[in-house]
This record gives sequence, C-alpha cells and structure tokens, in this order.
Amino acid sequence: MSVKVGLISDTHGLLRPQALAALQGCDYLIHGGDIGKPEILDALMAIAPLTVVRGNNDTDDAWACDVPYEAFLRVGDVAIYTTHILADVPKSLPDEVRVVVTGHSHRPLQQMRDGVLFINPGSAGPRRFKLPITVGLLHIEGDDVRGELIELALT
Repeated sequence: MSVKVGLISDTHGLLRPQALAALQGCDYLIHGGDIGKPEILDALMAIAPLTVVRGNNDTDDAWACDVPYEAFLRVGDVAIYTTHILADVPKSLPDEVRVVVTGHSHRPLQQMRDGVLFINPGSAGPRRFKLPITVGLLHIEGDDVRGELIELALT
C-alpha cells in the first residue's frame, strides 16, 4: 500500500493556493513550524490528518500554546520525528525513526544521515532572500520511504 505524506513549513501566515494544490491527495500532512495563524492549520486539516510543530515565530499567540515543539508519528511501518529547528533534533533518536522533518532555514533539503532521511520542505510562505517557494512529499511503501521536493510555480 502506497501512502503520500505532504510536508509544508514556514508559511508565516501565508498559505498559497499553489501549496494547497500540491498537497491535494495526500494521506497525511506535516507542518514543520512557523505557521503564523491558526487558519492555516484549519485549511490543511481540510485536506488530510495533520501533525504540526511550533516554530520559533509561533510564540506570541494563545492558539500556538497548544502546538508542541516536537512530534513523533508513525505512517504505516515508517516512524517520523519532526521539530522546527534542525539543531533541536536529539543527537540520539529512537532506532525506529526513519525520517526527520524540520523547517526554519527556508532552504529545501533532503539528505541521508546514518540511514535516516532528513528532509526540510523549505518555505511555502513569504519569499526569503532568493530562496525558492517549496513543499515536500514523502512517498511511503511498506518500510520504504522516498522524499520529494516540489518548487511551486508562482503566477
């Protein structure tokens, strides 16, 4: 059975229609923090079940107090850990973790580290510097997982 997990981060209050379109058809969604406003979470939950972590900018509003700084989830046979800032990832994760999702840098990136896929979907919100506007996907089949980064075409 194939499962698709949509990854989005650093919306900073801006949920672009292109990001919503790219995440359609996902079975689960993960928001990697710096959400900006609760309406973004509502829109994402209308697509699929959502796991979300708080970013360093999600601190001043009452709604953000209920958002955790880290989350573990299991999608099929794949355990996923997420937190906003890469430096906050524990040095020693449980052996079962196969994927780490972060945000914060606004730079889309995926790399393997000691058999664990580290993926940052980049920023789907306001453009920062000359970085692309992106989201990500995890394609999961059994215990096999593959990451994909998608640059959004802005009109």
